[in-house]
Amino acid sequence: MYVCMYICMFILTLYLILQISIAMRFYEGSVGDQMAQSKGGKLSLPDILRYGSQLAKGLIQLHSIGLLVLNMKPSNFLISDHDQLVLGDFGIPYLLLGIPLSDSDMALRLGTPNYMAPEQWDPEVRGPLSLETDVWGFGCSVVEMLTGVQPWFGKSSEEIYHSVVVRKEKPHVPSGLPPAVEHVINGCFEYGLRNRPLVSDLLLVFESSQHAIHGDGGWVGLGSRPIKEKSVGNGYTTWYLSKDHLQVGDTVRSRSPLNARRPHTVDVREGTIVGLDGDADKNSFALVKVPGMHNALRVQESTLERVTFGFAVGDWVRLKQETNTHSPVGILHAVQRDGAVSVGFLGLETLWVGKAYQLQMAEPYYVGQFVRLKPNVVTPRFEWPRKSGGTWCSGRISEILPNGCLVVEFPGRFVFGNEPNSFLADPNEVESVSFDTCPGIVEKYHHVEDFHWAVRPLAIAFGLFTAVKLTISMGRGISARLKKNRPNGQDSGVRKSGWRRIFRDASSTTK
Repeated sequence: MYVCMYICMFILTLYLILQISIAMRFYEGSVGDQMAQSKGGKLSLPDILRYGSQLAKGLIQLHSIGLLVLNMKPSNFLISDHDQLVLGDFGIPYLLLGIPLSDSDMALRLGTPNYMAPEQWDPEVRGPLSLETDVWGFGCSVVEMLTGVQPWFGKSSEEIYHSVVVRKEKPHVPSGLPPAVEHVINGCFEYGLRNRPLVSDLLLVFESSQHAIHGDGGWVGLGSRPIKEKSVGNGYTTWYLSKDHLQVGDTVRSRSPLNARRPHTVDVREGTIVGLDGDADKNSFALVKVPGMHNALRVQESTLERVTFGFAVGDWVRLKQETNTHSPVGILHAVQRDGAVSVGFLGLETLWVGKAYQLQMAEPYYVGQFVRLKPNVVTPRFEWPRKSGGTWCSGRISEILPNGCLVVEFPGRFVFGNEPNSFLADPNEVESVSFDTCPGIVEKYHHVEDFHWAVRPLAIAFGLFTAVKLTISMGRGISARLKKNRPNGQDSGVRKSGWRRIFRDASSTTK
C-alpha cells in the first residue's frame, strides 16, 4: 500500500503541473557507492547473491502492480542502515511513456543506455516493453557488480545502440561462477524477450546459490540437480517453456519452431491432456487424448503448447476492430485460461491487453519468407526500396521482432558502400511472395531475381553467350553448306570457260 500510494501521487503530479516531484526516504549510499569504495570496484560473490535476491524481491513487488523500472543500475540500488537493498527508482521511464519530451530529456525518457534492452531503444518499433525488459537491466547490473566495469564502458549512446541493436552484441559474463548463476545471467541477455527468465527464476537461483558459497567467496556444487540446457531446440529456451505450465484438461497441439514455418506433419494436431507424468527436474510427459485415436499419446511437455479459445502463445493475430493508432496485426504473448490475452503490436510501446474474442487469426510470417508490399499500399509506414522501373522490390524476412515488426533484407538489390539493404516492415502492409503466387513465367522469373542480385547479370550473360554460340553454330552450318556446293559450281565454271575457248578458236579459224 505504501508503494502504491506514492506511485499514484507521482502520476497525478506529473500530469497536472507537468513537472516531476519526488519525495522519498533519505539513504546514505547505494550499491554503486559500495563498488566505488571496494577493491577493483567490484563486490564479493556472497554480497552479489544477497543483493541480487533482494533486488529480485523488489522487482516482483513492482511488477505485481503493473510497473516496470526500465532504469536498472547499481547507483539506483540504495542501501539501508541494515545493509538491505532498496530500489531507488520507481520506474520513471515507464511512467513517461507516451509523453512528448525534448531531446535533452531523451535519456530520462528511455533509461540509461548502458543497461537498456534492445526493445527499450525504440519500444514502438522494437518493443514491446515487458517484465523481461527489466531482466536485461538486472543482468547488466549483476555483470557490473562482478567485474567492476560498466557494460559498454567508454561508448557513446550511438555506439551502444549499434552494439546492442544492430550488431546484437551482449555484455560479457565472467566465467567461474556457479553454473546455475552463470546460466541464468546469460539468459538475461536473450534477444527474444520471451526467451529470458522471469524475475522469479532469478530469485530462485540467487537464493539457492547463497547456500553453496563458502565464507571466503568460493563455491561448491549445488548437488546432483542438473543444470538445464539453454535451449531445448526449435529456438526455445527452458525459460520460455517454463512460463506456462500445462494442466489436465488443457487443449494442446505440437509446438512449432520459433519464427519458422509450421511443419506439414506434426505429432499432435490438437488434443486434450488427460494425465501428466514427471517432475520439474526431469523430462515431463503428458498423456494426450487425440480425437480419432483409441489410446492416449505420451508426449514430452516441451513439445506441446496450450491452445485456449483457439489461440496459442506465438500466434499471429489481428484485431477484429482495426485502429489507426497502431498496426492491427501482432504476435500473441500470453493467453490465460479465462480468455485474457496480451499482444505485441507495432506502434505500441507496451503489451496490448484485452480478450480473446477481440482477436482473429492472421496470416503467419516466418524467417526466410519472401514478402512484398500489398498493391493498395501507396505510402508504407517504413521506407521500402523500389526497382529501376519504379515497382516495389520483394525481400526476404531475416528477423521477426516481438511486436510482429518484420526486418526484411533484399538480396536481389546490389548496393554500394554503406547503402542500407535491410528495412523494417509493418506486417499489415505486406503479403507473401512465392512461385505459387506468381501467375506467369515472367513473374516467376522476376521472383528468381529476388533471391540474389547476380541472377539478372548471369541471365544476361547466359543470353549473350547463347546468342553468340547460336550465331557461331549457324555460321558454321552455312559455311559447311557452301563448301559442299562449291565443287559443282567450280566444274560448271570450267566447262563454261572451255566452251568460251572453243568459240574463240572457231571464230579465229573462220577469219
